[in-house]
Amino acid sequence: MGNKELYDIMKEKDAIYSKPDFSEEDGMKAAKLEERFAELDGWNAESDAAKLLNDLGIIPENHYKLMKEIEARDKVKVLLAQSLFGNPDVLLLDEPTNDLDLKSINWLQEFLMEFENTVIVVSHDRYFLNKVCTHIADVDFGKIKVYPGNYDFWYESSQLALKQAREQNKKKEDKIKELQDFIARFSANASKSKQATSRKKTLEKIELDDIKPSNRKYPYVDFKPDREPGKEILQVKNISKTVDGVKLLDGISFDVKQGDKIAFLADNELAKTVLFQIIAGELEPDAGELVWGTTITQNYFPKDNNYLFETDENVTEWPRKYSKDPDETYVRSFLGRMLFSGDEALKEVKVLSGGEKVRCVLSKMMLSGANFLIFDEPTNHLDMESITSVNEGMKKFIGNILFTSHDHELTQTVANRIIDIKEDGKVIDREVTYNEYLGVE
Repeated sequence: MGNKELYDIMKEKDAIYSKPDFSEEDGMKAAKLEERFAELDGWNAESDAAKLLNDLGIIPENHYKLMKEIEARDKVKVLLAQSLFGNPDVLLLDEPTNDLDLKSINWLQEFLMEFENTVIVVSHDRYFLNKVCTHIADVDFGKIKVYPGNYDFWYESSQLALKQAREQNKKKEDKIKELQDFIARFSANASKSKQATSRKKTLEKIELDDIKPSNRKYPYVDFKPDREPGKEILQVKNISKTVDGVKLLDGISFDVKQGDKIAFLADNELAKTVLFQIIAGELEPDAGELVWGTTITQNYFPKDNNYLFETDENVTEWPRKYSKDPDETYVRSFLGRMLFSGDEALKEVKVLSGGEKVRCVLSKMMLSGANFLIFDEPTNHLDMESITSVNEGMKKFIGNILFTSHDHELTQTVANRIIDIKEDGKVIDREVTYNEYLGVE
């Protein structure tokens, strides 16, 4: 339970009051329980719990259902509400934004910013960490080092410290080489022997700092189109689609222009995925059409990529069918960029982890040379280093991008246009950044 003591008191009270032979001793015990119940603000517990659930988007009709009766995405929210309930002294949160929609992430962010007690959180959401954290504990080089400040301050500080240590070592290495050269040249020279001896002593005192290799590895994500897109990109005309009796898209229309990198939002998460599947040619619309420019080639990153890996191929064989050059050396160069090397490149793709599959799909997209990319939640399953690399790759890409992501930082730094599909079928289309659309600094 969110507050186990309070829950146990409630159960014990109910058991006492339901006894047919309620004794004086029971009354005294009940009085003590009632006193503690009041101290724990038990009379407001139900309304407090209901408010938490409502704020996280759990509709009132689901408040009294069993956990097995609600959807998986709501189970995550209930477990989060359980952790937040009761004003705990210390909150331990392990990837709390995973599987949350944007509204819930924003609510959680505001909640934690106002939370007065201690929060220890692990998250891959950089914007979330910047907003919530006052300190960053960096686990690297075999040590834990705590930096004051948010994520951006930690990143800049840690990179600067590493750069300074390397520069200091480089100066020491240059000095060592200079001393060694002098000693080698003049140690046998009688007139210079004293100087050579002095320099030997100086050399012995110089110690290089032991800079341990970082545990962090950044893949290299770079989407290079084989040709630049022309003026005509894509027209989406009156697209409609109903899935399982629910109309997800109702006459959706928009034009994609040169330079557009469009982030899609939607009240119904499935609406975005279905739209992307239609644009990628994996699903037929019930009505409407797509008109592509003659210079456009597209590639698609699906939210659920498991169907791509239902094969006995290994990591090296799998991307060759997507490459214009099937030469193994050429393909392996892309896999190496995505941190697949040695025996890792010989693993069967069907046994890969979620993050490894994502890196394979990113390799496929880089190999394609497409000038129009569609990303449906590209940062799912990735670590912070890979998310940062994907973010940079999408920013640098000179073609068009349609994407959806729960990563605020990625959406803010990549998108120059927002399309928001509302539940009533209305579409809001604005040429602004994500923060401008949300109205936040």
